[in-house]
Amino acid sequence: MADVLVLVDHVDGAVRKPTLELLTLARRIGDPVAVALGTGAEATAGVLGEHGAVNVLTSDAPEFADYLVVPKVDALQAAVEAVSPAAVLVVSSAEGKEIAARLALRIGSGIITDATDLEAGEQGPVATQAVFAASYTTKSRVSKGVPVITVKPNSAPVEPAAAAGAVEALSVSFGEGSKGTKVVSRTPRESTGRPELTEAAIVVSGGRGVNGAENFPLIEALADSLGAAVGASRAAVDAGWYPHTSQVGQTGKSVSPQLYIASGISGAIQHRAGMQTSKTIVAINKDPEAPIFELVDYGVVGDLFTVVPQLTEEITARKG
Repeated sequence: MADVLVLVDHVDGAVRKPTLELLTLARRIGDPVAVALGTGAEATAGVLGEHGAVNVLTSDAPEFADYLVVPKVDALQAAVEAVSPAAVLVVSSAEGKEIAARLALRIGSGIITDATDLEAGEQGPVATQAVFAASYTTKSRVSKGVPVITVKPNSAPVEPAAAAGAVEALSVSFGEGSKGTKVVSRTPRESTGRPELTEAAIVVSGGRGVNGAENFPLIEALADSLGAAVGASRAAVDAGWYPHTSQVGQTGKSVSPQLYIASGISGAIQHRAGMQTSKTIVAINKDPEAPIFELVDYGVVGDLFTVVPQLTEEITARKG
């Protein structure tokens, strides 16, 4: 089978879950070859091999930490030239999509972003996407060059599959453009103890119906009972009730969890575009005519100030 490059998303050698999902998808269309860059790159080999990577190409050059994005594009281009893969898979984060777009331009290939599934096709990998604000589902493939595909987190299960995971050093030549934007400082993000919003298996979001920042602890309590991330609609964020980093929607973050609970969210197209690919959707809203009820799997018509605390209490009791 042909090789499939997978760009590894890791922090000092700790591989993040979306990368393991990419390895599951890569095995459907070829033999996964992981590309791990930066500090701790070689330390990723063990877990990558356990999840199907036949080879792990590594480079820990200082450029990956000192400069933004372009050094990773240089490295991924070097990997493409070395391996001649059937496809290149990248996690659909903001950085991932920029890397993928730059790579596709350099190697003269087509690109597919925000895929939610991937399968083998007679003329190359076929990707499933939600398009036009998630109003339609399409299947598409790249018709020119090596397909470069970014995949949304939670699009595939993590399936262990033992492979060699042999480590090979990747030789990378950095161009002048790689030093165009230098990192001058870093500030650790304050941890909430909750999962990353875009990677969480469960997301609980609050909207205009929460009626104030002082009421968002109700949403947080439900999320914490489920081990979930907390999201917010654009209306709630614009009102200053919750941080912009937690906005779910067309102009915020796109999520695709196993379970999405929308509390006090009407379901405007702006919000739906960011969560409509969730596997199971539950809505709590006192307006039975709210648009959100058109797409949910389960709907609760009721006051969130009554329903959410009862739901949290029931979940906590069952866990206890």
